[in-house]
Amino acid sequence: MKPLSALPQASLLAVRGVFADIDDTISTDGHVTAAAYAAMERLRAAGLLVVPVTGRPAGWCDHIARMWPVDAVVGENGAFYMRYDHARRKLISRNIAAAGELAARRERLRQIGERILREVPGTAWASDQAYRIADIAIDFCEDVPRLPQAAIDRIVALMREAGMTAKVSSIHVNGWFGAYDKLGMTRTLLAEVFATDLDAAREQFMFIGDSPNDAPMFAYFPLSVGVANVRDYAGRIEHEPGFVTEARSGAGFVELADMLLEIGDRPRF
Repeated sequence: MKPLSALPQASLLAVRGVFADIDDTISTDGHVTAAAYAAMERLRAAGLLVVPVTGRPAGWCDHIARMWPVDAVVGENGAFYMRYDHARRKLISRNIAAAGELAARRERLRQIGERILREVPGTAWASDQAYRIADIAIDFCEDVPRLPQAAIDRIVALMREAGMTAKVSSIHVNGWFGAYDKLGMTRTLLAEVFATDLDAAREQFMFIGDSPNDAPMFAYFPLSVGVANVRDYAGRIEHEPGFVTEARSGAGFVELADMLLEIGDRPRF
């Protein structure tokens, strides 16, 4: 990973939008600081597309799409996108599967989660589980004492044994049925809402994240950035970002925003 300062000026000038993880990327120790929130506002005011891409649940993303200074949000690791149309006062959403199919999976997901809680001491349902539509989230450090890596690995193994996709964030292990991820739904969002072929335009967008579930985004975007705490996952992340900030968490996000905004005027998205 190269320092953020090594990003070429010409590449920064070409950027039209920023995709960003939330937990420990925009947020710091579970809180969104005033500086990080203001950074989102400043990026949008400069004409850049701003889209959080998160493992957080549908209930949170409804709020984020409506009330944060963002253009849309991708949630539950790619299970859906949401966008609030302020002119029409309408929330627009697109799910990876039909509502009936998602509902049919919920009991099986609950059973797998209960098995994990029984077999891995110290785990708990994530506090946001009640607001999820497509996955389960097992807490290993957000509201419980941090578990050792062996326990996290065991959670992942139990999910995969049940035929699930399992991804580790900085606070939860998320599991779901299907092969979707953050990148796939980001592609869909850009095509359906912003009439943009992401594969043809990927050098015009940046992604910033911090943990293993961001690996597909790090691998895909030439301009991929990790906040400094991504180094905590050295050797345990499938694809590392190309660049890394000096600061951790939300301060690292602000560092990236400042660098983009120092470039000056650019075409609006």
